[in-house]
Amino acid sequence: QALEDHYSPSRWSPRLDRDTIIDAHLAVTAAGTERARASAQTLLHVPYGDGDGEKLDIYFPTDPSETFPALVYIHGGYWQCLSKDDSGFAAPPLVSRGVAVVAVGYDIAPKGRCCPAEAAAACVALRPPTLPFVLCPGHMDTMVLQVRRSLVFLAGRYPRIRGIYLCGHSAGAHLAAMVLSTDWTEFQVVPEIKGAVLVSGLYDLEPILHTYVNDALSMSREVAQRNSPMRHVTPAAACEVLVAVAQHDSPEFRRQSQEYSQALRAAGWSVSLLDLAAVDHFDIIERLSEDSYVLTQVGRRAVPRQ
Repeated sequence: QALEDHYSPSRWSPRLDRDTIIDAHLAVTAAGTERARASAQTLLHVPYGDGDGEKLDIYFPTDPSETFPALVYIHGGYWQCLSKDDSGFAAPPLVSRGVAVVAVGYDIAPKGRCCPAEAAAACVALRPPTLPFVLCPGHMDTMVLQVRRSLVFLAGRYPRIRGIYLCGHSAGAHLAAMVLSTDWTEFQVVPEIKGAVLVSGLYDLEPILHTYVNDALSMSREVAQRNSPMRHVTPAAACEVLVAVAQHDSPEFRRQSQEYSQALRAAGWSVSLLDLAAVDHFDIIERLSEDSYVLTQVGRRAVPRQ
């Protein structure tokens, strides 16, 4: 029970009780995304693959230069809820400064549980031939690969983008961290990833194997280890990393953020740990729609206009 509590972000907010904070979070991100879509030039539901969830929403800069950077946002939801359709709320402060914002969709769990062994051949197309395992929609391996492929697509399809900056929240921070460990030799295009902002993420999946979180994910220990960024820290790349955590995140989320930032630093990465006061697991990311919010300002400085 203690482990479940530590991996239940809704239990730790002083603002709202656990029964209302998630609904409030969904309402805030949905309303912010609706405002962003109404005010920005957008290209919605752009397919980067054949899967149901393999689509992007692109918010273009208000006054684009010949080339421009892109912030790629990867949503949270414990890999089993939310979508790109709730993920454009952070666009207005960035598109007004010449930065494109891209919200990534991916196939969330529990779709993978419904993919029978007999249908494995239909899933093979989702993976490069070098992977030794079959991928099905909603499986953790698939979600990681889908996010990687979305960046390959973005870099190949939109040559005006110069510099990709990742931003992920919670489960999205985990997926963004897995991108940092990618061996791009398996892909035809190498995205120019210049920075990453990882917000209230999980970087070691083994502790959640024995919690309610894994009910939908159905991860084995092997899958959890294969998809834990803490276990796959690569030699440093030319990429600035900001690991952000909320004062009112749970002790386990705070521990994982600190230990992952230390592991990156030990491997030679340029990494900063930002401990944000007076926010919880949810409003730490919701407030990215505010110009005056400290994380908005830090992110805007980290994503320079070309």
